[in-house]
Amino acid sequence: MKLTLLKHSLVKATLLAGLAVAGLVGCNTVQPEKAPMAGKTELLWLGQAGFRITTPGGKNIVIDPWLSGGPKTPPNIKSDFSALGKIDVLLVTHAHVDHLGDAPALAKLNNTVLYGPADMVTPLQTLGLLPANLGHRFNKTGNVKPLPGIKVTAVAAEHSSLIVFNNPATGKNESHPAGEAMGYIIELENGFKIWHMGDTGLFGDMKFIFDRYKPDLVLIPIGGNFTMDPEDAAFAMKNWIPSKQVIPMHYNSNPLTKGTLAEFEAAMKGSTTKVVPMTEGQTLSF
Repeated sequence: MKLTLLKHSLVKATLLAGLAVAGLVGCNTVQPEKAPMAGKTELLWLGQAGFRITTPGGKNIVIDPWLSGGPKTPPNIKSDFSALGKIDVLLVTHAHVDHLGDAPALAKLNNTVLYGPADMVTPLQTLGLLPANLGHRFNKTGNVKPLPGIKVTAVAAEHSSLIVFNNPATGKNESHPAGEAMGYIIELENGFKIWHMGDTGLFGDMKFIFDRYKPDLVLIPIGGNFTMDPEDAAFAMKNWIPSKQVIPMHYNSNPLTKGTLAEFEAAMKGSTTKVVPMTEGQTLSF
């Protein structure tokens, strides 16, 4: 009798142990963490500070689209904005014409929200250039998550911002304050981070921004006059921003911005950061 009971006890214990391992008896199954999305990031340079980023998830992010007036805009896009494809996220760093450019028109064409500095979006709306439902205001260190897996954080830029508006009632241009310029840390579905600096001069918190957000790729202005020139841009990269890769931008489109790629590459000698040159209309994968 005792032997039979012992056998039953052993069988019961074995069954319970198996069920416990399977997570079926008083135990919650632990789900593995979702792995980051695999895939590549593609950048198309639209000229000046304008880019289209195609994310690993196949979404299109467009930044600072100076298209119709941009002298280096790819011809197929300049003549037909739909050649950009569907724009899922639209970002503008500040209101100068070579950055705001055609963003309001693209927002309306794609029924896409324009994300930008708070005091830039408001006058765009009050002047009737942007419908109220197509503008999202945010500010430095604020962030938005416009699509699953995509996060955009606004960071400082040392620059100014102004809207020049042609008043249809008078036919004259008017100048309207547009808050402060910003840069963006753009984090994609696979964790890859891009720092689009917008227009900026040197400032010490560039080091803080890199240390806090650790971007993998930096898009840096080098043209001078309105922004850092090649030497200042290289100083920032070599001393404060040791990212893996950097793409120079905001040059070659305005006679007042005389900085060149060759000057930047020369100034970057000795840096561990890889300079990735682009030409307008070129697409690169990361």
